[in-house]
Amino acid sequence: MEKKFMRLAIDEALFGVRHKHGAPFGAVIAKNGKVIASEHNHVLKNNDPTAHAEIVVIRKAAKKLGTIDLSDCEIYSNCEPCPMCFSAIHWAKIKKIYFGAKIADAKKLGFGELEISNSKMKSLGKSKVKVVPGVMRKECLKPFKEFAKSGLDFY
Repeated sequence: MEKKFMRLAIDEALFGVRHKHGAPFGAVIAKNGKVIASEHNHVLKNNDPTAHAEIVVIRKAAKKLGTIDLSDCEIYSNCEPCPMCFSAIHWAKIKKIYFGAKIADAKKLGFGELEISNSKMKSLGKSKVKVVPGVMRKECLKPFKEFAKSGLDFY
């Protein structure tokens, strides 16, 4: 299931780049082996600097499930969530984060990432969220490569 959900997150990221909605980030929330919601970055589309893929997918999943408690859910992101997104994941009580690319990969493309890893956030905040890094990392970088060729300027 891990690869299936990560592939969907990668597809979301590619869709967002191809439609100029925003940066090369996609996310999926699953519960009991089923997709609850999938989304991509909407920062440019919505002129909203908080519309990261993880934030958008959390909003969508919470609305669909009718609750802010997503403790039975997992999130899959093609890139390590930024500190804002990690905090939202923590507050939504999502039990596990799977990600491929690292914050450093986004930073290399010129994104203004705060270099605070999810492991560091988890440790500092004493969060119970489980962090699973490096899932399909090479494939998760594909949207980054496409973004670099797109001509979109982000920061």
